[in-house]
Amino acid sequence: MFLHTVFLLSFLLSTSHATVQDFCVADLKSADGPAGFPCKPAAKVTSDDFVFAGLTETANVTNIINAAVTPAFVGQFPGLNGLGLSAARLDLGPAGVIPLHTHPGANELLLVTQGHILAGFISSSNVVYQKLLTKGELMIFPQGLLHFQIAAYKRKATAFPFFSSANPGLQILDFALFASNFSTPLIAQTTFLDPDLVKKLKGVLGGSG
Repeated sequence: MFLHTVFLLSFLLSTSHATVQDFCVADLKSADGPAGFPCKPAAKVTSDDFVFAGLTETANVTNIINAAVTPAFVGQFPGLNGLGLSAARLDLGPAGVIPLHTHPGANELLLVTQGHILAGFISSSNVVYQKLLTKGELMIFPQGLLHFQIAAYKRKATAFPFFSSANPGLQILDFALFASNFSTPLIAQTTFLDPDLVKKLKGVLGGSG
């Protein structure tokens, strides 16, 4: 009982002078750090800092993947700074695909709002979990795991992912391999792909090496 009381008193004393902030709108003119951006001075914060309209419009999907991702991360939406959440919009044309990718800094919760999307992820034990999602359905993608989304039935689809970080990060596997300067011999050696195929994919995605 005595030890419990001492611990409780120590905890109360250690937190009694803690500063509680309602928010910390990002000062995007400063550098981002492990704890996020510095706070904009409170006198310069406005209601607009807590509103983001960038996900209201359908994005242009005329590209190699027939899809587009519009982010609402802290860099676009400063009011998210320090809150541990963010969002994005996925627009997929018929047969559009968001290739295998990861978010190193966040879990993802995907909400489908139009069409049908085949979505899935690969666990660290190499088990694939996939599901054909329809309007109103949700799917989760654990942090750091490879996952994908594909528009089904040759129709366009729309979804909104939500993340457990203001800056979840993004690495697309195909682009990391074939749109970078990762050398063809090393890619062939580490992926078991034929070097000629690697060169072809580099030519399509603009990689070098």
